[in-house]
Amino acid sequence: MSQFNVNIEAQDDLVILITEGYLNNEGGEIISNICNENISNGKTRFLLDMAQTKVVNSIGVSILIEIIEKLQEVDGKLGYYNLAPIVDKTFKIMGLSKYSSVYATKEEALADF
Repeated sequence: MSQFNVNIEAQDDLVILITEGYLNNEGGEIISNICNENISNGKTRFLLDMAQTKVVNSIGVSILIEIIEKLQEVDGKLGYYNLAPIVDKTFKIMGLSKYSSVYATKEEALADF
């Protein structure tokens, strides 16, 4: 079983989650809990720095979709940057790129957010 860690940076209503490890059901639940807690506190914009997350499975993707659905209810936004090529491809295949944003760098993400 792989260890999944998240470091958090908060800026106004923007929350940056810096992920590390395999994004599966356990990692997804950690991200979901952080997002849900912040949504209940009025935060609506989330960025995931995935430089240290090289693999995402279907359960991890489904949890991200649940987060996107919750954010749509509060006019929120979810984005990702520093994706490994395989993760970027997975997000495109699974349709995540249609409902959330993918950026090459943090600077690009912050400029759009």
